[in-house]
Amino acid sequence: MAVDPKVQAFLDSPLASHPPHEQLGANGLRAMLAQYPAPVLAPPVHSVTDLTVPGAAGPVRVRLYRPSGARELPLIVYFHGGGFVICTIEMYDDMCRMLANHSGCAVASVDYRLAPEAPFPGPLEDCYLALKNLAGRGAELGIDPSRLAVAGDSAGGNLAAATALLARERGGPALRYQGLIYPCVDPACDSPSQRAFAENHMLTRSGMLWYWKQYLRSPGDANNPLAAPPLADLRGLPPASLITAEFDPLRDEGEDYADRLRAAGVEVIGRRYLGMIHGFASMPYLTPMANHAVADFGADLRTALTG
Repeated sequence: MAVDPKVQAFLDSPLASHPPHEQLGANGLRAMLAQYPAPVLAPPVHSVTDLTVPGAAGPVRVRLYRPSGARELPLIVYFHGGGFVICTIEMYDDMCRMLANHSGCAVASVDYRLAPEAPFPGPLEDCYLALKNLAGRGAELGIDPSRLAVAGDSAGGNLAAATALLARERGGPALRYQGLIYPCVDPACDSPSQRAFAENHMLTRSGMLWYWKQYLRSPGDANNPLAAPPLADLRGLPPASLITAEFDPLRDEGEDYADRLRAAGVEVIGRRYLGMIHGFASMPYLTPMANHAVADFGADLRTALTG
């Protein structure tokens, strides 16, 4: 199948063209994003509240979305993408609003620290501590700490998978589910899809290698299961939904991780969205497939946390 025509038109437009990530550097990328913010649809939700939770090196911002006024809502703790280096909770406002509405669950979007200023395991520890703090504030926040999930896309998918590992290793909080949207989980970036879609599909292989270099403290971290979850013992992890995109360099590593989870006895729902590229689920203004994907994802989480 070919790239979706609307997506291809975007890839052919000036909006998708910029110097290589490794040339711009972290500060250059952040400045570029500040100049060209993503379109905001701001679908209505019942309420949005900004919170602060303890992180590994100081306070971390969290934005809590509630789809209704019901008390004791299930909670999805969400970690945004951006290669561990860029993006903010503001840039993921649409995604989290959509996910809250489709899942019927509260969604807490975590503004973890970014690399290279805060390399591995700093951002991961922020994510785990945010999960732990939110679970401990159930009565205050009107959430049910017995119905928790983690979720994230791209680098955030890595952080969600690794947070699930930490929750298992550290004795909680207990998770019912994990939702992973085109997660980056292989620092080698050497899969067939990495080679096939190395250029011209927005995310590049060279860019992904650069992102990993910013996140990892040294090459040895690539062998740490908390940085590369496929290396972990995956038994006993919560069930998962895992989304991939047909023309994404990360496609194969995500689908391989789903297979590894299944081999370890973990139930997995896997969906590959045809004609799509990396990041499509955050582009409802570009393709209706974004809303379809988030609706599917939200339905899985709704069933797991409220069914």
